Amino acid sequence: MINTNRLLKVTAAWISIVYVVCYAGVALVPGIRPGFTRYGLHMVDNFGPNIMTMGTFISGLIIWNIVAFLAVGLFAALYNSIKE
Repeated sequence: MINTNRLLKVTAAWISIVYVVCYAGVALVPGIRPGFTRYGLHMVDNFGPNIMTMGTFISGLIIWNIVAFLAVGLFAALYNSIKE
């Protein structure tokens, strides 16, 4: 049985750290964004200019935490409900 509350707290910490590192990487080295989308996501970057504001930082952090919570919450629910 997985402790879902603890797992969600660890997920929030982990995704927040990763998001801050990625956001800082794009802010400090803008050329990293098209390179990542080309070689990491296998697509051509056509998203327009980088818009780096406090609003985009906070909204992105919230969105990524919600996505991570949903994914990990589903994992925990399935893990706890499926018997060996």
